[in-house]
Amino acid sequence: MSEAIGRRPESAPAKAFRWVLAAGLLIILAANLPGQMTLDSVFALVEARTGVRQTWAPAVSSWLMKPFDGLVAGTGLYVTASAALLFFSLMSLARLRGRANWGAVILAAAAIATPQLLLYQGIVWRDVIFANLTIAGFIFLAHAAKAWRSKPILPLAGALVCLGLAALVRQNGLILAVAAAAGLAWTARGGGRRGMLAWGLGSLAAAGLLAFAVNHLSQPPIASTTLRVNATTLILEHYDVIGAKAHRPKLKMKEIGKVDPAARTLLEAKAAEVYSPARVDTLDRDETFRRTLWHVPDAAMHAQWREVIWASPAAYLKHRADVFRWTFLTPDLAQCLPATVGVEGPAAMLKELNVQTGIDPQDRALGDYARRFYGTPVYSHLTWAVVAVGMIALLLRRHDPADGIVIALLIGTLGFVASFAVISVACDYRYLYLLDLAAMVSLIYVALDPPGRRKA
Repeated sequence: MSEAIGRRPESAPAKAFRWVLAAGLLIILAANLPGQMTLDSVFALVEARTGVRQTWAPAVSSWLMKPFDGLVAGTGLYVTASAALLFFSLMSLARLRGRANWGAVILAAAAIATPQLLLYQGIVWRDVIFANLTIAGFIFLAHAAKAWRSKPILPLAGALVCLGLAALVRQNGLILAVAAAAGLAWTARGGGRRGMLAWGLGSLAAAGLLAFAVNHLSQPPIASTTLRVNATTLILEHYDVIGAKAHRPKLKMKEIGKVDPAARTLLEAKAAEVYSPARVDTLDRDETFRRTLWHVPDAAMHAQWREVIWASPAAYLKHRADVFRWTFLTPDLAQCLPATVGVEGPAAMLKELNVQTGIDPQDRALGDYARRFYGTPVYSHLTWAVVAVGMIALLLRRHDPADGIVIALLIGTLGFVASFAVISVACDYRYLYLLDLAAMVSLIYVALDPPGRRKA
């Protein structure tokens, strides 16, 4: 924040850049507060307020929400803090470059007008706070890289906190922590291989210790009796086994058949009928199929999943490629929850939370605005992946310390995206929200002071 509001003399474009971002933050908050909520958001708020685990989603999401809800009931203050973290970080980019041009001001305004900022920053999704924490963490690291010779303790500490929390909010966010450690090691290359190793592994270990401690503190003391401990693992295994069968009709579920021949017969017969590469939810639409699938003993399902991977790798890979195609390319965006407005959730829970439900005219207008971007390059992960690769290529031309950190952010983000080829169970657009946001941030960063620009 001190970087964002510093009093050092700055150019007119740099001032305009900050004012545009400040105005954008206020517009986003005015358009969305107290926050757009889906079922996941409601569960997180219930968990934060009651201390009773509602799902097996990372507990740190509700733990982060709890202090804000304690100060002002609801999600309004939480949404404000999350968006402010991102926008103050972006404001500091002008200080990071030491200069700015009007192109960056225009790009910042255009970014604010996209649904990814105007709407998503108001949605109470852990994917949004994960992305904001990640971006803030890498910007902290970029400031540390710029001031490396002066031992930048505070930026390093900020990066540690942000990236440690981000890795807890999304488990595969660990990929970004590794990318950040690599970027820090590259920054410390002046100290030789030992220095690089010490900073890289040391920062990763510190983030791991912080995450371990926060994870311990954030665990709710009580869990709902309806929760199944290994539900998350089983959902992935169910999807992979049924998906592989759907892609290879001759595949036999021998491991399941050993313990429940009737279940094997039914699952094999209906796999292709209930399967969709767009999302795992379709496995629950047939009640008989759902109950049969969940009544298969865990050990048999684990064994069947391993058998599919090792004995029928082609079927498994076809299924995974199909699922990733939907996650990354979203061929039918309407099936991939591209946006949400209003408040949705179980009526009893919402009444207990004293949260206003439904969709008001302002929310409806915001949803209509977002739909105008459906089918355009703006609402496309592929577009932002191309932008990310392009920004990496541009920044490799310049040997600025902060550039290495931005490159690490983009490479880590692309690795994060690639991990969904293995773990994705739905094509929800929000899962790869970090990709869109990181690409936008890198584009603005480059526009502030493009490589090859003549020095004033």
